[in-house]
Amino acid sequence: MELKDNYRHQGKRKQLVETVRAKGIKDEKVLTAIGKIPRHWFMDSSFEDHAYQDKAFPIAADQTISQPYTVAFQTELLAVEKGDHILEIGTGSGYQTAVLCELGAKVFSIERQQELYKKTKLFLSKIGYRPKYMAFGDGYKGLPDYAPFDKVIVTAGAPFVPKPLLAQLKVGGKLVIPVGENVQVMTLYTRTSAKSFEKKEFGEFRFVPLLEDKN
Repeated sequence: MELKDNYRHQGKRKQLVETVRAKGIKDEKVLTAIGKIPRHWFMDSSFEDHAYQDKAFPIAADQTISQPYTVAFQTELLAVEKGDHILEIGTGSGYQTAVLCELGAKVFSIERQQELYKKTKLFLSKIGYRPKYMAFGDGYKGLPDYAPFDKVIVTAGAPFVPKPLLAQLKVGGKLVIPVGENVQVMTLYTRTSAKSFEKKEFGEFRFVPLLEDKN
């Protein structure tokens, strides 16, 4: 299937950027990334008309592509610097991955759903976004072999903060994670020393649950 990105799509993306900006996103690099990435490519073609609404939409394996504002909000909290090693828990559609790649990060991403992992890995490569490493596995465990990371982003609702993710952060590093059962509180942890973390909370969001491997 040929991927099209026409003037209509580009115009809708400009409107989306202004919507996200109006909701309080100030990081111009994040807004530029949202304006550049064809979000409709990440969705089933039957949803194409909805791609530039500021809403979450269903994708394969009972998952969703996050609301653009949420993607922008989490990315802004991360304060991404070019060359950052970022661990992403929940590759999903790959849209958040693409935003991080667009910002010049070296992305290490884990997806729990095998169907989605295979599909997204192929797709990201096809559209020119190449994460450093993509894994099929349990996000609760992180990727100890590639740690420590400058930043960690969790794109699904976690009932608690997985200790391995905090352990895999560099001192000075940031973890952005939505914590809670039905409604999540967006939480930012900054590692201030080998044993201490600073925690800040940023309001309520709704995410699909972060699944744990029970084996």
